[in-house]
Amino acid sequence: MNFEHLLKQVAFIHEIDKVKYILRKTKLFNSERNENDAEHSWHLAIMAIILAEYANEPVDILKVVKMLLIHDVVEIDAGDIFLYDTAVNHTNTEAELKATQRIFGLLPDEQAADLIAVWEEFESGKTMEAKFARAMDRLEPLLQNISNRGGTWKEFGVSYEKVLEKKSVIQKGSDQLWEFARELINESVKNGILISAAK
Repeated sequence: MNFEHLLKQVAFIHEIDKVKYILRKTKLFNSERNENDAEHSWHLAIMAIILAEYANEPVDILKVVKMLLIHDVVEIDAGDIFLYDTAVNHTNTEAELKATQRIFGLLPDEQAADLIAVWEEFESGKTMEAKFARAMDRLEPLLQNISNRGGTWKEFGVSYEKVLEKKSVIQKGSDQLWEFARELINESVKNGILISAAK
């Protein structure tokens, strides 16, 4: 056994425990408690397994799950940026790239390179796996906000138009899930938990 190899892997395992302490703005379903990044990533991975049949094209589900389990690891260093933040761009690429090098760099070289490549593929959003993974990442908070009668939409004054714009990413991964999501968004306006800026 290569003891040094194993020690690097264990160092990475220790480091990613910090993901459990990164709080997101969104709250758990029907709850006042903020979700943490680890819970979010786990939930997305399960969602991808359950909803894979709705992807626009067949996907390598193992790769999708890998993407979803590691996509927010960089937030250990870069922090979580709220999707609807008006002061900071949600795509914090420079800080996140630096974080990938440090955090995944704890692993043996081959594993580090593999996970960095998977993370970069997710971020670029070009492959079918990345598109579907990103669809999951946008769908989960939508469902949470609806379960919480507006949740972060109400808390931060997010408009119907902004939700529609940000959630349209779902369509790139799944036309069917986008149709479903758009219906939920429109119902949210009818139910008074999401307000149109046009009013």
